Amino acid sequence: MIPQETIAKIFDSADIVDVISDFVNLKKSGSNFKGLSPFSNEKTPSFMVSPAKGIFKDFSSGKGGNVVTFLMEHDQLNYPEALKWLARKYNIEIIEEELSNEQIAANNSREGLYLAQQYANAFFKDQLFNSDEGKSIGLSYFKSRGYLETTIKEFELGYSPLKMDALHSKAIKDGYAIENLEKAGLVKKSEKGWYDFYRGRVIFPIHNITGRIIGFGGRTLRTDKKVAKYFNSPESEIYNKSKVLYGMYQAKNSIIKEDCCFLVEGYTDVISMNKSGIKNVVSSSGTSLTEGQIRLIKRFTNNIIILYDGDAAGINASFRGIDLVLKQGLTVKVIVFPENEDPDSYSNKISTSEFQNFLYENQKDFLTFKAEMLLNKAKKDPVKIAETIKDIVSSIAIIPDPITRSIFIKSTSQTFDIDEQMLIQEVNKKLKKISPSNYSPSVQDNSKSFLPSKAIDKGVKHKLDTQEKDLIRLMLNYGSLSIPLEIKSENGETSEEQYPLAQFIIEEMLTDNLNYNNSTYQNIFNEFVDGLENGLLINDQHFIQNPNLTSLVVDLTTSENTLSENWEKKHQIQTKTEPLRLKQAAIESVFIYKLRVTENLILEKQMQLKEFVNSTESDIKLEEINELMKVRNIFAKELGIIITQ
Repeated sequence: MIPQETIAKIFDSADIVDVISDFVNLKKSGSNFKGLSPFSNEKTPSFMVSPAKGIFKDFSSGKGGNVVTFLMEHDQLNYPEALKWLARKYNIEIIEEELSNEQIAANNSREGLYLAQQYANAFFKDQLFNSDEGKSIGLSYFKSRGYLETTIKEFELGYSPLKMDALHSKAIKDGYAIENLEKAGLVKKSEKGWYDFYRGRVIFPIHNITGRIIGFGGRTLRTDKKVAKYFNSPESEIYNKSKVLYGMYQAKNSIIKEDCCFLVEGYTDVISMNKSGIKNVVSSSGTSLTEGQIRLIKRFTNNIIILYDGDAAGINASFRGIDLVLKQGLTVKVIVFPENEDPDSYSNKISTSEFQNFLYENQKDFLTFKAEMLLNKAKKDPVKIAETIKDIVSSIAIIPDPITRSIFIKSTSQTFDIDEQMLIQEVNKKLKKISPSNYSPSVQDNSKSFLPSKAIDKGVKHKLDTQEKDLIRLMLNYGSLSIPLEIKSENGETSEEQYPLAQFIIEEMLTDNLNYNNSTYQNIFNEFVDGLENGLLINDQHFIQNPNLTSLVVDLTTSENTLSENWEKKHQIQTKTEPLRLKQAAIESVFIYKLRVTENLILEKQMQLKEFVNSTESDIKLEEINELMKVRNIFAKELGIIITQ
């Protein structure tokens, strides 16, 4: 675990402009810096970095945070990994706090596996480029596929010699721990002795999201059909194939930039598409798509394009996996290659521009494609067509977004020439079965009303989230600034005093025993209270380093629409911005919050009143309601709101 003092040193040393400039071309804009978003394909810069606050905000994607958050978002690192990245950049030594014996053993075991993969990878690369066998067999194979040396090095491709124990012998000579190589599945032992698992194969290293090698795929170059075409690493503490996608480490930035991920079947498909200029591509490595792999893609984009060869049986078999993708709320399109072709073979048959045009001109949304496939298979058989419609309905029902469901219902209605209202009813039946407790139809079924009965009751309870958010926003932005307030002394005299805005809001809340419904806002409020009790007026910077609050705080303290520093001087026009009307903003925010709380109390007591049969109890409740209405009217009058009964 990284000590807090080291974390503080990393934050103090890290220059957010310096770090982000490694990834984004930033230009000075007033007191801030601006550039094109690294998370979206925008043409007008809306990515802002504030060196004074130590934060960034991307208005095109909504992402925001501090220097650590940026690395977590951009390179999909976890919190400790991002801190270590910065520590390396600024030459800060990290001495992690002492771990338990169990933690040390687990870490040593995992690190031993990582080191084994690293050692083997260095050996395979050296053999590919520096041995006669590697150059004549492995390197010539890759070059025959049209792979450039830059691509070969980017994916760290290698070669394992034909010799029975070349890797094992090298490890013995170097004094390397054989048990780690064995545990990683790189070397094995039989009755005849030790042997290399991947001997005589070209090597495709499998990287995790941060670039560490966690496994290998080895392809034989022999034509003997009795020899397995591919060998893959066994699962281990660091390699779970259901949560890994080949090429994701190399593709992640392009996937974010393009907001789209091409999904192919094999290692060579990924590399061939890279060769053709398509960088946002990953592979499931021949396995059925899993929920873990889908979640990994969703970290970078909500759009998947699946590439199929012309094998109808393979396409049909994949439909279940695609339903998992739809269930996660992702948009799925498909591209089908000509018969007997796949991304690897087809990209080598036509020019790069022709291949790219093929990809962009042959995309179909998945459900339309599935409907066409199944309809063609049904061959006008009414029973099979009915089964096909039910299959499509099942796929539509698992889509979480109601608008998307409604679009596909309409499309399916047109494709099968079936009444749209009937499809709506069938989808709603499926929805009830999938999640009865959370059932909420996406499209209104005209044959039956699904509105809850209480929706017709008079009076609506306020959720208060908007009001709570505004109070916290004011405290974060201006909490330490003072506003003039009239203070009454004990003898009844009034005088104007400068009052910190945060203290004003805190006292208004605590005086009436008010708490935030939103637990995150309440936690922020509590920290302001603790600071005030200790004589400190904290501000947004107090929260910026908290990974659980950074994004929220940045959202509440940044705005895309800001005036340049010399705007008023240049144009001779005064603008009454919020900082110039803080007293009014603070009072209005507190009053509107209390007004909404009071209205909720009135509504609650009116509902309670309906349950009373005793006239005395009813009279007491009516009196409480009348008193609350008087309070409500005071707040409304101050705010200039007209209350209609």
